[in-house]
Parts: sequence; structure tokens; C-alpha cells
Amino acid sequence: MISSPNDAPAGLPPPFPFAAIAGQPQLTQALLLAAIDPAIGGVLIEGPRGTAKSTAARALAQLLAPAPFVTVPLGAALESVTGTLDLQQALAGHAVRFAPGLLARAHGGVLYVDEINLLPDALVDVLLDAAASGLNVVERDGISHQHAARFVLVGTMNPEEGELRPQLLDRLGLAVRLDNVLNAAQRQAIVRARLAFDADPQAFAARHAAAQQQLAAQLAAARARLQDAAALPWSDAVHDAVSQHCLAARVDGLRADLVLLRAARALAAWEGAAAVTPGHVEQIADMVLRHRRHPDAPPSSPAAAQPPPPPANGDQAQDTGVAPGDPGADDWGALSPEPVPMASAKPLVPLRGLLPKKA
Repeated sequence: MISSPNDAPAGLPPPFPFAAIAGQPQLTQALLLAAIDPAIGGVLIEGPRGTAKSTAARALAQLLAPAPFVTVPLGAALESVTGTLDLQQALAGHAVRFAPGLLARAHGGVLYVDEINLLPDALVDVLLDAAASGLNVVERDGISHQHAARFVLVGTMNPEEGELRPQLLDRLGLAVRLDNVLNAAQRQAIVRARLAFDADPQAFAARHAAAQQQLAAQLAAARARLQDAAALPWSDAVHDAVSQHCLAARVDGLRADLVLLRAARALAAWEGAAAVTPGHVEQIADMVLRHRRHPDAPPSSPAAAQPPPPPANGDQAQDTGVAPGDPGADDWGALSPEPVPMASAKPLVPLRGLLPKKA
């Protein structure tokens, strides 16, 4: 399914403005970062129904306008996603004829996958490969075709319906977990905005046009600035902050480090900063490490990955309240032995007396 935010079919309202989304700041930030640098690998959204997941994804495509919004259905076949080669046409006319799939149609826009955890692993692999490389390669019987497929991958899932394999989770750039809005005033504001949009979408969009244009201009400027390899440098302190966060989360491999650096640089571009700072790393570390954190890892804290400081003088052991040489100095915390009662046992009969005598 493909649609263009700017060319909505007759009778259908325009998408909800991105500037009017309220109550989910982490979701909007993650989508903006993934749009600034699609090489981050997309956004995984977990959360209950009715928390603006699909609304925000459609609104992001409008912010990138002109940009397509493509939905991958759960029953999609692999060829409908990647596209296919007409082998007979290639053999007869000595030319490769390519029928584009959803990946080709999503180029430059947003590829939305609802319940990504229910897709076959092979299909998810293809989506993640294209999202990371920006390229879709189709091969059939020795004939190969490739085309650009640079898009923002947005996937949603409900963990109660099944989990993604850790290998697939690691390849998704950012992860956001949404909660229900529990503030009464905020809920009322969201409901009023939605009712106003449903009553008159054009008038609602007009009221947010200025904020929408400002967001679109800021997004375009951040994307352009990111293309300059010399812009937004990072220092050793930034590398140290990234390493400490990843070590504390006990992640596997180095993909988390790379994504964290990319996301921090995208955030710096969005804010118009002169360089990437450890503060940028702190702001987005949770959404980079949330789905990569080892189950036994402590809460996110760079200090958790650092070894304990050595003793002050380097020679004496840590003060335990027991002076060297005192009883118990070497077994601090040990309990004193307790007497164990002894029970009498029936005497054993010698085995020799029970054996028959030799003739």
C-alpha cells in the first residue's frame, strides 16, 4: 500500500500534522533522528493501541514532503517487497526488466510495518538490509538488479504477541516504548485536537501550518548539514561516553556504538550545534540501548561499566573495620562454627563373616 501525503485521494483527509502531535515527545524525537540520518536503521515502537504510532509515521512522511508513505502488509510476499525480475523478457530481449516492489516505492519516504514481530524473519532481514544500506539488490538465476532504497523504516510491535530475534532487534536503530497518557489535562488536550482535526482537517492543518513549515525547514537543514563530513565533529570525550554506555548495557558487538554515535550526530545537527558533545549521547542513549541491553545488565549508567577505584595508597586493602592480624581479618563475614549433634549408629557386621567358606 502506497500513498503520498501531498496527493491524498479525493474524499480522504490529509495526514495529521506532525507539529500537532502531543504527549509522545520521545516518539517524535526518534522519528526525527531517523529521518535526519536513515542509516541509523529505523525506529521500533512498542506500545498499546491508540498511542499515535501510525499517526506519527504518516505525519513524518508529510514533513519530508514530497515523500511517499508505504505500508508493508503482514501477508506480503517477498517478491512484492523487493520487486522481481522478468527472466523470460531478459532472455528474449537481452535486457533486464524489473518490476519494482514496495522498497522501490518507499525510496525517499517512510516504510511502515505494523506488527513487525509477526513478519517472517526472512522478510524482516530484507527490510533491515535495505534500511541500513540504502540499496535493494534483487537476484534471480544469475541475473542481478539493484536500485536505491533510502527510506525511514518504522516498525511497531506488541511484545505480548511475540518477540523479534535478538539478531533482528540489534539491527533496528532506535527503540521507543510508549505508555498510556495518565495526565487528565494532557489527555483532554489530545482528544480535543483529534476532534478538531476530524471536524475540519483543512482548517486544523492551516492553524499548524507555521509550526509545520518551521519543523520541515529545520529537518531539511539538519539533513543537509549531515552530508558534510567535516561538520559536527566529535571528541574523545564523546567516544568515551558512548563506550561507557554500551559497556554498562553489556551489548553484543559494536553496532550499538556506531548507532549511538550516528544518533548523537543527528541530534547535534537538529539542534544546530557546532559539534557533538557527551550531552547529546546522554539524551539518546536510552532509545539506542533499550532493545539491546543485556537482561542482566544494570540500569543505564556509564559508571556501572567502570571498575571500582583502587585503594588510595595502592598497598593496603579496603578498610573493612578489622585491623590486619586480628582474628577474622582474613575471613571477614564468616560465621563461627556451630556444634553438630552426633547420632549413634548401629554397628556394622564384618563382611568376612557372611561369606561362605571355601571347600
